[in-house]
Parts: sequence; structure tokens; C-alpha cells
Amino acid sequence: MTKTLSDLAEGMRDIDFAMLTTRAPDGNLGGRPMSNNREVDYDGDSYYFTWDSAQMVTDIGRDPRIALSFQGKAGMLGMRPFFVAVEGDAAVVHDKARFAEHWSKGLDRWFKDGIDTPGLVMIHVHATRVHYWDGEDEGEVKLDAAVPA
Repeated sequence: MTKTLSDLAEGMRDIDFAMLTTRAPDGNLGGRPMSNNREVDYDGDSYYFTWDSAQMVTDIGRDPRIALSFQGKAGMLGMRPFFVAVEGDAAVVHDKARFAEHWSKGLDRWFKDGIDTPGLVMIHVHATRVHYWDGEDEGEVKLDAAVPA
């Protein structure tokens, strides 16, 4: 059965971390875990907060094509595995009003001054392709290729 983006969003709701992969300056891939906050209804756009000085911010400035990978809980109480791989385009956002739209209380642990934390930026990822596998079914959902602003 082919899944919709809505179906995938339901499965992704309880995944706390994603691996965000960028292209490093030497051409290699660089991945790092980013909080998915568990509070997001996935619609093809993801938002992650980090420091302006982070290597991934520099990487995105040079090449906005990124990958995200998500892994759900598998094997517990007979649960099927759930994997999602996202390809998309990223943009670095410096607008505090946009920060506020995507801020959750759990982020205060990392950024003590909230949206006023010096050096804070938000990475907006717009998916262009979402591939999934749940132990029985696999497939992909393609989205428009609009670059995030």
C-alpha cells in the first residue's frame, strides 16, 4: 500500500531525532543529530535550531542540498521498523519572528535566551523526495522543489 505524506507524518510524530547530512568542504558527507522535537506534524518542511558558527550552516551556504534520516522504534512489542529518508533543500533563517513560529519550550535547554540567544539560526529544510520503509512496504513521496526562503 502506497503511503501519503500524512501517513508518514503520523509515523514520524514520535521520532525525537533526525540525522541531518550536508556536503562538507572537502566533498565528503557530514552528518549530525538534530532534535525533531516530537511536537511537529510533518508537512514536508522541517525546522532545526543551531548556532550560526556551526559547520552545517557553512555547508548549507555553499550547497543547500541536504538529507535527513529518521528511524522509528522497531522490535519493541512486535512493532515493525520504520525508516524515512528525506532529500531536500535547506536555507539558513535569521529572522526572530520566524524563530518564534517554530520554537518549543524544550529548546530552552540548548539556547538559554530563547529566540534572543546570540548567534542563533534556524535551518529550514524543504523536502523534495521522501523515501520510506516499514518492514513490509516501501515507496516514496515526491514534493515540489520550491527552495525554502
